[in-house]
Amino acid sequence: MKDWDEVARMDLQWFAAEDEGRTEEPSEYKIRKAREEGRVAKSQELVGALVLLLPAAAIWILASYILTTCMELIQFFFQRAVELDPVKDRAIAGVCLSYFVRMAAPIMAVALAAGIFANLVQTGFLFTTKPLTPDFSRIVPHFGRYFKRTIGSVEGLFNFFKSLFKMIIIGMVAYLLISAEIGKLATLQSVSLWTGLTTVASLAIRLLIIIALLLLALSVPDILFQRWQYRESLKMTIQEVKEERKMYEGDPMVRNRIRQRMRELITRNMAANVPKADVVVTNPTHFAVALEYNRDTMSAPQVTAKGADEMAAQIKEIAREHDVPIVENKPLARALYAETEVGDSIPLRYYEAVAALLKHVYMMNNGERRSA
Repeated sequence: MKDWDEVARMDLQWFAAEDEGRTEEPSEYKIRKAREEGRVAKSQELVGALVLLLPAAAIWILASYILTTCMELIQFFFQRAVELDPVKDRAIAGVCLSYFVRMAAPIMAVALAAGIFANLVQTGFLFTTKPLTPDFSRIVPHFGRYFKRTIGSVEGLFNFFKSLFKMIIIGMVAYLLISAEIGKLATLQSVSLWTGLTTVASLAIRLLIIIALLLLALSVPDILFQRWQYRESLKMTIQEVKEERKMYEGDPMVRNRIRQRMRELITRNMAANVPKADVVVTNPTHFAVALEYNRDTMSAPQVTAKGADEMAAQIKEIAREHDVPIVENKPLARALYAETEVGDSIPLRYYEAVAALLKHVYMMNNGERRSA
């Protein structure tokens, strides 16, 4: 019984997640960084299927052209078989190469375009030399990690069943096509060379195109799996999320210290500015805005201090200590707090309301402005 428990534990360990603790979705920064390093979600099955399908289709379309060019090549050398010396006549290699380029260049161009297109569709334009940078740590083999990835992981199991399914598909397609043409293939020895050539070529090109189409369909689940696996590989631990947040937003301790310092500066300025104010407009509990107006130096009343909740309470307390009038005007206090900053002149649309307020304050003070 003990042995079975050990085997069970070993199996669970083999199939355990490769990145334990990586539970958080990857950030945009990490995804962008991975892309810059050449790490993207890409299915080689789609690339292979298109590189097989499009050149095969090109061969089928250009079959007559390729055959004509091949016949010209054979005819050229047969007609000059007794005239040319392969050892002395260097033009033979050039002629042979030119015919080969004429036959193969269109197919090679289509294959190259198919490969580029298959990659661009999946990853967009991406150029980086990072994957080419030598990594000497990979020279030392890690057999345990290799076998775990190829056998004991989701990726390994998926690739195993994918390869098995591909072999089954190719075998079944080849068997069905050859079985359907077995009668013709059995009589090839009694037909002309041209008939035999066209029969075998037709069977081969059909086999290639059908297999390529099936592999193209098979690439769809592979694309989905590669994207899922790519997303999983970029998942982050909670600690990594915190570190990245610190990098962008700064250390929370530093932010708190800066915030505390700003509060101290505001409180210090407020203690100096509120006593010089002509009036403090309140909400009455949530907002407080201190206003000052000097006809000689100011074109309009200015906001010398403002605050909400606790800060508003401090402003009112300082105002009471220095006999600064406190007037309740909820709409005006709320609007000035939302639309102005300390040191700003009041907006033009509030001139009339503030003028009436200051007139009321001056009348309370018998028309004389309180000295600082």
